[in-house]
Amino acid sequence: MTAKLGVMVCGHGSRDAGAVAEFATVAEGLRRRLPDYPVEYGYLEFATPIIRTGLDRLREQGVDHVLAVPGMLFAAGHAKNDIPSVLNTYAAGHGGLRIDYGRELGIDPRMIRAAGDRVREALDAAGGGVPLHETLLMVVGRGASDPDANSNVAKVMRMLWEGLGFGWGETCYSGVTFPLVEPGLEHAARLGYRRIVVFPYFLFTGILVERIYAYTDRVAARHPEIEFVKAPYLNDHPLVIDTFAERVREILEGANTMNCQMCKYREQVLGFEAEVGLPQESHHHHVEGIGTGHSHGHDHHHHDHDHGHDDHDHHHGHHHHPYPHADHPLGPVSMKKDRG
Repeated sequence: MTAKLGVMVCGHGSRDAGAVAEFATVAEGLRRRLPDYPVEYGYLEFATPIIRTGLDRLREQGVDHVLAVPGMLFAAGHAKNDIPSVLNTYAAGHGGLRIDYGRELGIDPRMIRAAGDRVREALDAAGGGVPLHETLLMVVGRGASDPDANSNVAKVMRMLWEGLGFGWGETCYSGVTFPLVEPGLEHAARLGYRRIVVFPYFLFTGILVERIYAYTDRVAARHPEIEFVKAPYLNDHPLVIDTFAERVREILEGANTMNCQMCKYREQVLGFEAEVGLPQESHHHHVEGIGTGHSHGHDHHHHDHDHGHDDHDHHHGHHHHPYPHADHPLGPVSMKKDRG
């Protein structure tokens, strides 16, 4: 008997209604790219439908073989641990259901081209008064307690820097690691470039993207001699949706090349040796489906998941391994001081 295939896009979730709507738009775009399969989506936390609900909907359509992909740029803890835990638990509770898990969007020529388009949009809107060799590109990643994911942001920056011909390139992060946005931009402002393009390498909007733009305005006010240009994030760029579709096809073709070589849970990555072999479990069951417009009885203090999980006030009995550089003066500590 031939299995009926279905596609499940697994997102993180956000309290921001705009981010949730944008994720749904991307899922709808994937439905159009893959008309032969039912496509559903769900979130780990802060929004509905949750991942289990999306899987339920696929089963209701007769699907018995799910091709699941993480709706994330890079593979940090959510893609490596939390989503697989949810999928494995669901499959174990529904005999006869097969779930194959694909890889994140990752470093991909399509993603680089999509990012390049967003940067060009910003440059076109700013006008051609400043040559590229006098312009600095600042790529802002989300930031994670996983050096593999953080290093991928730096690689994206380098490929954009060289590919577009900027005079210089820098990388900073919205949370968890260092340098954060404000100290990163202050450093960049001292390098002598006439224009700085700030590009959030994010899929969707949300508090973190808004905060990136707000820090850009703050630093720009201190440096009126420099033109600061805010580039749009990736959103539903057609090449992003193409990359999601390719991740699904990889599962079918047996070419699911998840990068485990630098995974801190499997290899002794410098500075993270104590995390090898940690159990693969999700820490998000207590906030599944909690999101925009919902109230609940927990006091999480997530700040839309800056993703200092170390900064979360869960009191739920689960623990994240401490990020070894959490006290770096240009990282999460400086953000806490800024909040007062």
